[in-house]
Amino acid sequence: MATPPRSRARDGGAYLCSSCEATSLQWAGRCPACGEWNTLGPVPARRVGSRSPRPENGPPALALVDVSTDGTRPLPTGVSELDRVMGGGVVAGSVTLLFGPPGIGKSTLLFQVLSSLAATGLDVMLASAEESLAQVRGRASRIGLVPRNLLAIEGPDVEAIEAAVERHHPALVVVDSLQSVSDPELGQPAGSLAQVRTCVERLTRMAKLTGAPLLLVGHVTKDGDLAGPRAVEHLVDTVLSFDGDRHHALRVLTSVKHRFGPTGEVGIFEMRDDGLRAVPDPGPLLLGDRMAGVPGSVVVPVLQGRRPLLVEVQALLGPGNGGGSGPPRPQTLGIDAARANLLLAVLACRTAVEIPASAQMFAAAVGGITVTEPAADLAVALAMASVITDIPLPPDVVVFGELGLAGEVRTVPGADRRLVEAQRAGFTRALVPASVSVAGGPTAVPAGLRVLGVRTLAEALSLVHSEAGAQGAPGTMPGWPTAPAAASL
Repeated sequence: MATPPRSRARDGGAYLCSSCEATSLQWAGRCPACGEWNTLGPVPARRVGSRSPRPENGPPALALVDVSTDGTRPLPTGVSELDRVMGGGVVAGSVTLLFGPPGIGKSTLLFQVLSSLAATGLDVMLASAEESLAQVRGRASRIGLVPRNLLAIEGPDVEAIEAAVERHHPALVVVDSLQSVSDPELGQPAGSLAQVRTCVERLTRMAKLTGAPLLLVGHVTKDGDLAGPRAVEHLVDTVLSFDGDRHHALRVLTSVKHRFGPTGEVGIFEMRDDGLRAVPDPGPLLLGDRMAGVPGSVVVPVLQGRRPLLVEVQALLGPGNGGGSGPPRPQTLGIDAARANLLLAVLACRTAVEIPASAQMFAAAVGGITVTEPAADLAVALAMASVITDIPLPPDVVVFGELGLAGEVRTVPGADRRLVEAQRAGFTRALVPASVSVAGGPTAVPAGLRVLGVRTLAEALSLVHSEAGAQGAPGTMPGWPTAPAAASL
């Protein structure tokens, strides 16, 4: 095999990466843009001064106000949390890519979508490129009844999938999975970058021509990113992330990209023996087993997309390894380890809390939810201080706010939604940044919820970990105002 030229072609050619579509003037074994290997191939470059032929009869420009949007009306899938994330359902001719770790329930979710639509009398189709139809039928029987008009084909041939769709004209097509489908004329193994991109292009073209919505199942890398070329995400209309802890029942569906509605919407599911169950109110799952009055426990309203969720963060002080000149890095679960280490340093340097040098700090977000937003900083820091001082926070308090390195409590977005969710769940007090802005002003604070703004972590600690609080009755918070501190919002 001839070695590709390692310098720019004499005729002005360049090299195109099949993974990220970046161009390079010189050939290399590794793409300088995305880092993938053996993806650069020669493409003819347009010569200087040359122009493409101008079309004689191009399409006329239209007034945008006259363009009809009837074709973008979504078709409800019957799975309420999925419809919430997708803005009402699937759009005709749209292509949706669903990715997540193995065993999380991607195939189960999409089979329930097929069954729900088939139960309304629509013909739907499952293209199983990984499993045999006998395996699919066995899993379907465990989930529930299998409708007669749920069609299925097996095999990885993308041409066979196209032919079956053109023959039966289904109302919805599911391809499971994208990395197993292949084009037999391409001559490369299934799952390769060229195969994945080619098959997505063909399937997308098929969906646009037939008008059948297409749902693709995608695999992830060991880092949790979508496997395959990055160009795949640009070819499809919607990208959904399906994630969760396989040791917990909770599953989170998030829209990463959506051309027919807002991104960032979140759907919550519970994995059960008979499939996935939509959870419109995840509060009982997340806080149902919470123990009140235990040091190191704090509830924080986090935003998953645009949806507020009440999550319990916990801290624990355990025996250390006996070595080193200072406290070891915190061990975390569901919380970013680097951020937890930063918060522990702020707690040690900006407050009077003395952290034992021989102890090991543990911090976790319980319930199967991963907390990544900075709004949980104040709650995590107070949980650490609570377990160090052995003073529990009152059980009816929620806390949110970002912490800076100077110990200041910074504002976070979506304060009004967080407070409304806290009040709806029965919490009566909230500790928030003093500079937080609630939509509608102070009068927008929910009725029955007392809100206090704090400017620093030390100021927050003076309320919840003072000597008077340690000597007072359980569940009391010294210095807490008897009326809402609306002026601070």
